[in-house]
Amino acid sequence: MNGRERAAGLVRSTLSLADGALRAAYVGSVVRAWDPRVLAQALDAVCERAEQAEAASREALVALVDALNEAGMEGVVVRLREEAAEGSLLALERLIRNPVRPLRAPAGERNPRVPDDGKGRPLTLGERKFLARRPDRETMQRLLGDPHPAVIHRLLANPRVLEDDVVRLAARRPGRAEVLAEIARSTKWVHRPRVRMALVMNPATPPEIAARIGGLLLRHELEQVATSPGVPAPVRAVCLEHLGRRPPVQAPGDDRVH
Repeated sequence: MNGRERAAGLVRSTLSLADGALRAAYVGSVVRAWDPRVLAQALDAVCERAEQAEAASREALVALVDALNEAGMEGVVVRLREEAAEGSLLALERLIRNPVRPLRAPAGERNPRVPDDGKGRPLTLGERKFLARRPDRETMQRLLGDPHPAVIHRLLANPRVLEDDVVRLAARRPGRAEVLAEIARSTKWVHRPRVRMALVMNPATPPEIAARIGGLLLRHELEQVATSPGVPAPVRAVCLEHLGRRPPVQAPGDDRVH
């Protein structure tokens, strides 16, 4: 079975699952189990088809990005980068590239303020994690500024949190890389276009995560990122490459080939 046949089977199996978290878990199990060379060839075929706007491959690519953004996948990604470089698998390389970090990384929030109990006593981590599950909007608003990713993880699962809350958190300046990475791992929220864009546009988002999410953006989103001076140059460069691979936009009623 060649890479394209394996890619087609991977896409079919992934899309047979209805839930985004289940899809990510399935793809994560595949990338851990398959031989790295075979895996890289199959994933390159998926990435190539997704770049050309093939609908099923684009949908499966979302699950792949979710899986690779999970904590503990760094070793798998490194092996895939090696296989992509050795085999000239350019579509896969664009997706999993680790953009060169700027000489001076974006400054994170210094001495972030830990939420208190309303009377000036700082809350412990355990108290904040407990409160993050409560349906109280006032408490949630205070905890959205929490610097600890474990608190943010629980907040993102709270059914009372709104998309506007998550967008504001993802767009916050200065941002905290570990908090932004936690948002990127939330399949509930990272599939929302506004959240994706806020993450990619935030200079504090880990560049390898921003680059992977960039592979999922639509043409007009890529254009916005590629021309935004606030986005680190290496991330803009990756998005510009993705933009160059997108099919041209055809005007309504225009049947000419561009």
